[in-house]
Amino acid sequence: MFFILTDSQIPKDSFLIYINDILSAGYIPDLFAKDELDEKINKIRSEAKSQGVEDTPNTLFQFFVDKIRKNLHIGLCFSPVGEAFRVRGRQFPGLINSTTIDWFHEWPEDALIGVAKKFLKEIAFPSEEIMTNLANHMAYVHLSISEANTNFL
Repeated sequence: MFFILTDSQIPKDSFLIYINDILSAGYIPDLFAKDELDEKINKIRSEAKSQGVEDTPNTLFQFFVDKIRKNLHIGLCFSPVGEAFRVRGRQFPGLINSTTIDWFHEWPEDALIGVAKKFLKEIAFPSEEIMTNLANHMAYVHLSISEANTNFL
């Protein structure tokens, strides 16, 4: 099963608490009432026993969570532009630590140079030309890696 969520579908950042829990722990605490959880665990009991899992509440619950982790995939489509992504990354570490970031679009060279210059302005260089050359080199490295990946593939 694949669950896809875009940043425009999140009206309140508090919704990300649940996504963070799923990414970090594999489940949402208190999602099911005790009787509902017992029912779900009873449904997987025979499957768990056939795989050699001990018949205790904790091991059956862990088997249930592991099965969810194996079968549930989450696709988060968040824009890295602006403050929201950075703030959410700090508030909900599972969004960063428990995911693989896939940039769908390559950055254009002028954007890479602009970002490099923004960060390099904080450093005192002997001349503006050195900073510009370093920013151009940083952009070149990023673009050449993309080319190398294409060749490698």
